[in-house]
Parts: sequence; structure tokens; C-alpha cells
Amino acid sequence: MKSLKISVVGFACTLALVVMRGAVSAPASTNGPTRNFVFTYLTKIPALSPDDKVSRMWIPLPQSDRYQTIRNLKIDAPFAYAERRDPEYGNEYLYVQVPPSKLKEPSEVRVSFEATRREHRVSLDARSVASESRPISPDLQRFLQPDRLIPLQGTIEELSAQQTHGLADPLAKARAIYDYVVATLRYDKSGTGWGNGDAIWACTAKRGNCTDFHSLLIGMMRAAGIPARFEIGFPLPEDQHDGTVPGYHCWAEFYVEPYGWIPVDASEAWKHQDKKDYFFGAHDDNRVQFTVGRDIRLDPPQQGAPLNYFIYPYGELDGKPLALASQFTFHDRMNAAGRD
Repeated sequence: MKSLKISVVGFACTLALVVMRGAVSAPASTNGPTRNFVFTYLTKIPALSPDDKVSRMWIPLPQSDRYQTIRNLKIDAPFAYAERRDPEYGNEYLYVQVPPSKLKEPSEVRVSFEATRREHRVSLDARSVASESRPISPDLQRFLQPDRLIPLQGTIEELSAQQTHGLADPLAKARAIYDYVVATLRYDKSGTGWGNGDAIWACTAKRGNCTDFHSLLIGMMRAAGIPARFEIGFPLPEDQHDGTVPGYHCWAEFYVEPYGWIPVDASEAWKHQDKKDYFFGAHDDNRVQFTVGRDIRLDPPQQGAPLNYFIYPYGELDGKPLALASQFTFHDRMNAAGRD
């Protein structure tokens, strides 16, 4: 069977997604650095036994927003697929259901697209936010609630209260939490336990990767009454124009009136201490975002537990997890003067 191809131009957010992700942000800088590149997301599907009955796969897709434009999305697959959206966060993905009898040999699904990523930077001036505070919009309530690995009571609540004691301005509270996370955790992927985004583990171990940094930060902010959300995608090396991307990167945003959603990247701030102030209020252009949120329930629903986060392909074989390998590559789009 020939591969199926689809090309989507101007892959834009829908109104439903805008509502699910919360209120619209205040004006932010869109005149900063911009990166143009081509990204390829390859999912490798193993050969299956004809004795198996049902194989199902979900593969995340990127979306356009104010700081990211996705163009010329192409999907190459040796079997039929559908484009779906999760009911809570609006994340988009491919859904594939294939009889194992048609997977006697290893197969691949290749997703490629052109992207323009713009710096997301919000100017945080000295105006008083506390005096302008108002009740939290219903659209933001989800981002004040706990996730399975981000509880808001007990340890996280107590730590948040300690670090924000005596502060009334929510922006000042957010900065105190950010400063604590950057100063207290260290970026360390040795041993086990890291990478799960377990806020209690991160609080105790005081180390981890970007998932752990931002789980603790999000939990402390939510406990302080500040809506905060988890975002995940892939990093692009600042000093390279092409190559393989070894793994994901995640970051966060928090919501404070009158600014709206404010970008933050605590793990990058730890790695680049000279940019600590920059990453409180900015995401650079060396990244591409795929999905938002934790505890993700797919459509059609997976039989397993909600996904802790959704950046790698997820598969099930007869209702049990199916291991899927993946590979990610990029190359910058260049012109005679250098990077576009």
C-alpha cells in the first residue's frame, strides 16, 4: 500500500483550544529573535505477532499559536490514520489503529513540518498587580488544580507558604517561588527517580530534569493561588543548524493580571545563571512546543492510565502498553545571509 500523505498549511489554533488554555495574554513582544526550521518526528513501530488482536497508537502533533507557526505538515504512514484532539487541553495528535496481522514487519510513521518559532517575552514593569487583582476566570481553574504527581496540600502547600510569606503581590510571589526552585534544585539526571515530574520527589531530592523543576514550580504556584501550566516540546541547540534532538524539553507559564500568561523556564535558568532574570518572563526561540498539560486522557481513550505528559508516541497492544521507538531531527532554514 502506498503511503498516505497530508499537507496542512497554516495549522492554526481553534477557538476551543484558546478557551481551554485560559484567558488571552496581555500584549507581549513578538519583535525579538525568530528561528525558522524543519522538524521531523519519526515513530518506529515493531513487528507484531498475528496472534495479537488490536494495536493502537497516538502520536502528538505541534500546533500554531502566537509564538509558533506550523506550516506544510506532512504525514507519511503505510496505513490509515485520523487526526484527533484530547478533550481537556485540546492537544492534537494522530490516532492509528492497525490489525497486528498487517504489522508483520517493522513500520514507520514520519511527521515533518516547517516551523517559525518566535521569542515569547513579557515586559514585567513595576506597576502594582495586587491592586488590579480580580477573581480567577473559570477558564483558568484547571490550572489551579492538582495533578497526580503535583499535589497541592501538605509538603507543597507548606513550602509555597514559607517562600511567599509576607508577600501580597502575586507577581512577587511567583518570583519568590522561581528563585527558590532555581536556587534549591540542581539539574542532575544521574541515578533514578528523575524525569517523572513528581513534585514531592523533586522537593525531597532537590534535583532532576526540566520536568522535575517545573513540576515543583507549578505546584508551589498553584498552592499560592497562581494559575500555572505545563508545556512540553523539543529543544533546538542554539549553536547548531541541524542534527538529531536527543529528547524533550519542558517549561511553564503562570497567569497574573494584568499581564496574562507569563513564560518561565527554571531549568534553563539553572543551566545559564546569567540568564536567570531573562527566563522569568521569557522563552527563547530555540524550541518547538507540542503539547500542554499533565494526566492526559486521549480520544479515543487509552485503556491505560492518563498520560503523565505527552511528547513521545504512546501505543497499546491488546490494551497493554506497546513500546514505540522514536527519533527527532531538525535543520534550520537558511538564506544567503544566514538563518532565516
